[in-house]
Amino acid sequence: MKPAKFEFLRPVTIEEAIEYLEEYGEDAKIISGGQSLIPVLNMRLSTPKYLIDVSRIKELNYIKKEGSVLAIGALTRHYEVEESELVKKYCPLLTEGMKNVGHPQIRSRGTIGGSIAHADPSAELPCMLSVLRGEIVIIGPDGERTVPTDEFFLTYLLTSLEPTELVKEIRFPIINENFGSAFIEMTRRHGDFALVEVAAVVGLDEEGTFSFVQLAVGGAGPTPIILEEIEDFLIGKEPTEQVIEEAVEAIEDYLDPEGDLHSSAEYRVHLASVLTKRALQTAINRVPKGMMA
Repeated sequence: MKPAKFEFLRPVTIEEAIEYLEEYGEDAKIISGGQSLIPVLNMRLSTPKYLIDVSRIKELNYIKKEGSVLAIGALTRHYEVEESELVKKYCPLLTEGMKNVGHPQIRSRGTIGGSIAHADPSAELPCMLSVLRGEIVIIGPDGERTVPTDEFFLTYLLTSLEPTELVKEIRFPIINENFGSAFIEMTRRHGDFALVEVAAVVGLDEEGTFSFVQLAVGGAGPTPIILEEIEDFLIGKEPTEQVIEEAVEAIEDYLDPEGDLHSSAEYRVHLASVLTKRALQTAINRVPKGMMA
């Protein structure tokens, strides 16, 4: 199939893009890399009258450290994040997770902002942003606003973005150098969307017990799921196999997966349990020796 007829607009500044969004509202769609939107257009699941190509807005392509966060511009491409030395140093979880995003062709075209705005619950970036308790900077006619992850992702493919707004920046908190992190996913084939994915960040104190735990699961509900109950349970406990097994035992109570042609809901729950235990153990093993926090 081919997309329905549309008018193509190409702003070169944020202000110009917002003017177009104000003028055309819900009749317009933002496009940059097109890795998520083009298939949707081709299947005519979306039929906008106007496509606003923001790929020439250079001020939205950057990676920089600002205090305790990594600020990444919405038009930064996946491969740029994957290869960034700044990201490797301050947020190795992000480097690890980006290697799982599609294939090299997709990572060379797809943008960070596009993936976040598309809000596919099986995509890697929403899960990583959730586990780090990151934020999304949104800009529109009334200026900027910063939205925490758990308020940005509403349900399948739906966010709190208004029709006249666009994603400007994604802010990833820097991971303490004394912590360990891990990102693990299960796919049918390499490059496919994950059936389930899990991200973990852990810290251990001087006694070797959990002092910091953050966990998130993708693909097991309409949005990424932060496993707060498991996090709270683990704090102050020793990172033994028995403790981890006990912590993850009731994981199905926190998940809300749907079955589809790729996997049943029950299998997704099973995967979430297995991958959470695996991600925790991997993150524990990556805590620098003699560097307990």
